[in-house]
Amino acid sequence: MSARSLQGPALPGSIGSVLVPPRPLVLASASPARLGMLRAAGLDPLVVVSGVDEDAVQAPSCAELVLALARAKAHAVVGQVPEGALVVGCDSLLELDGEALGKPGTPEVALARWQRMRGRSGTLQTGHCVLDTATGREASRTAATTVRFGTPDDEELRAYVASGEPLAVAGAFTLDGRSAPYVNGIDGDPGNVIGLSLPLLRTLLAELGTPIHELWAP
Repeated sequence: MSARSLQGPALPGSIGSVLVPPRPLVLASASPARLGMLRAAGLDPLVVVSGVDEDAVQAPSCAELVLALARAKAHAVVGQVPEGALVVGCDSLLELDGEALGKPGTPEVALARWQRMRGRSGTLQTGHCVLDTATGREASRTAATTVRFGTPDDEELRAYVASGEPLAVAGAFTLDGRSAPYVNGIDGDPGNVIGLSLPLLRTLLAELGTPIHELWAP
């Protein structure tokens, strides 16, 4: 029997007994967390890093900024993806006191950020853009999740900053790493805090006429 054939009832992504390769899906992001979430959900995207200069993108609010960045990333890779691909662009920032906080970049900024955040709540905003290169249509939206931070002391914070983890993640924290014990809880989609809201992705794909199960890897 051919490796591309199946016996028995047809499965999702198949016609009769022959598997149909899913439509190309591209993630316009270097984030290993986003890639891991998509793979865990049964998807196997091609990664094409956009190279967008995030500092050059401006918007009046955090929610609008992450959406503008997500759209910029998706559109930036159009010429580098397989024909007919669906491109997913995302960007995340933490909104605290009306300020959009990205990656701290240095240990000093990360420590000061956490000293400011502890015992308080912020809103993790993630912009999502799905671009259909076959039609030129796109669907985009921002997801928001409230994050309630714990009260780690300075010794704990210095140890966390020394790990290097907070330097390269939006808001200087993540739910799926060493900072998880320092987050008391969230209100909303946890995946959105990690980097991508799968329920929102499903909705955006559906708006473009592609059920998410049709993109599952064989």
